[in-house]
Amino acid sequence: MASKINQNRILDQFFGGRGGDALFSCEAVSAYYGAAGARDVYAVWQGGAALGAKDVDKIIRVLDLAAQTGCPVVTFYNSVGAKLAEGLDALTAAARLNAAVARYSGVIPQVAVVLGVCGGTSAMAAANVDLCVMAEGAELFFTPPFTSAAKGDKVEGAGTAAAAAKAGVAAVVARTAEEAAAAAARLVQMLPANNLSAADQFECAAPAEKALKAGAGAAKAAAAVTDAGSCVELYAGYGKNVFTGLATIGGMPAGVVVTGEKLCRNCVSKASRLIRLCDAFNLPVVTVVDTEGFVPSVTDDIAGGLREAARLAATCADATCPRVSLLYGKAVGPVYTAFAAADLRVAVRGCTISPIEPTAAVSVLYKEELDAADSIAAATQAKAAAYRQEVCSADAAVAAGAADTACDPSGAYGAAVQALQMMRTKRAARLPKKHGNMAL
Repeated sequence: MASKINQNRILDQFFGGRGGDALFSCEAVSAYYGAAGARDVYAVWQGGAALGAKDVDKIIRVLDLAAQTGCPVVTFYNSVGAKLAEGLDALTAAARLNAAVARYSGVIPQVAVVLGVCGGTSAMAAANVDLCVMAEGAELFFTPPFTSAAKGDKVEGAGTAAAAAKAGVAAVVARTAEEAAAAAARLVQMLPANNLSAADQFECAAPAEKALKAGAGAAKAAAAVTDAGSCVELYAGYGKNVFTGLATIGGMPAGVVVTGEKLCRNCVSKASRLIRLCDAFNLPVVTVVDTEGFVPSVTDDIAGGLREAARLAATCADATCPRVSLLYGKAVGPVYTAFAAADLRVAVRGCTISPIEPTAAVSVLYKEELDAADSIAAATQAKAAAYRQEVCSADAAVAAGAADTACDPSGAYGAAVQALQMMRTKRAARLPKKHGNMAL
C-alpha cells in the first residue's frame, strides 16, 4: 500500500490546495503546519518506513506544540511498525506516544487517518484518538491477521477498513486516500480548535426533509433537523440502529444522535461515544428520540446491554455541553430516562412519552373495567388511545414537566435552531471531583 500513496497529492487535498509548511521531514515521519479550511492544524505523515524511537519522539513533539498553540492534530498512519533493532527503546517510545495521546485527549482534537498499514501499538494509538478515518485499502489491526490465521483463528476481512468500521473503531471509511484526507479536513473544521475555543459558524441551507415524522427512520430524521448537506455520519458500520454524526443546525456545529427502532448494546455505546466527544469540546448535542426502547433481551443484558445503558444515562447526565432533546416518536421508560437528561426538551406533537407502554399502563390502571367489557381487546385499545392523548401526548408532557416546550413536526428544525441559540451562552459548574466512575 505504501508505494501507492502519493504524499503530496493527499496533503494538498487535506490543506485545500494551499499546502502546509514543513516542520521537519525524513523517510519515516514528517510534520506540517497549515490550514484545513479556516482551521489551523498540524499534520503528521508516516512515510511507510519503520519508526524508530527518535521518530516517535518527533511525533510527540508535534502533539506538544499543538497543545501549546491550541490546534488539532491529524496523523496519517502508514508504517510497517517499529524498528525491532532498537529493542526496548522502541517499546518505551510507543508507551510515551500513547501517554501523549491520552494527555491531550479532550484538550485538542486528534484525528487518525489510516492510509496504509497500522498495527500493534500504532493501531492502539489510532483507535484512542477522537476520530479515526480509514481509506478502503488500508489495514488496521491489533493482532496481525496472518498470525491469527496460522493459529486457526481465521476471519474473512480481518484487518480491513470494513472490519474496523464493524468493530466501532473507524468512524469514517472513505473510498480513496484522497477522500479520507478530505473527510479528515471536514471533521477538524466541524470541531472547535481546542477545549477552550468556540466552534465556527457556517453558512447554512434549509433541511432536505421538511418535517420530523415519527417512524420515518433515523437518516430522514437527521435530515429534518440539520442543515442541508451538512451532516457527516460517524460509525455507520457499527450499532446500526442509532445514527450519529456531526452537522450544522442553523449554521451552528453540533453532534446529532438519532435513535432507531430498538437499541442494542452497540447502539447505546455508539451514542455514548459521540456525546462524550462533543462534551469534551463543549459542542452542543441534539438527540432525536423515536424508539421502541432498549432491546428486551436477557442475552443482551448479560453481554453488556445493561452496563452500556447505564453508561449512556451517566454520559448524558454528566455532560455539561449544551444538550437539546427532540422527542418526536416513542420515548418510553428507561429510554426517556437516558435521553431526556437535557437542558431543553422539545416534545414534537404526535409523540408518546410514557413511563411504560400505554397498552400495558391501562391494563393495570383499568383492569377491572376492561375485564368487565364485552371485548377486552377493543376496550383496551380505546383506553390506550385515550391514555396516549391525555397522559402521553406532547402537550400533556409539557404540562407535567416531562418536556419544556412542544412544537409541530414541521417546526422541529426551527425549535432546534432556537434551542441552540438559547444555549450558546450556557455556563455549568461541577462539584469538585477528579472524575465520575460511570460503568465503562
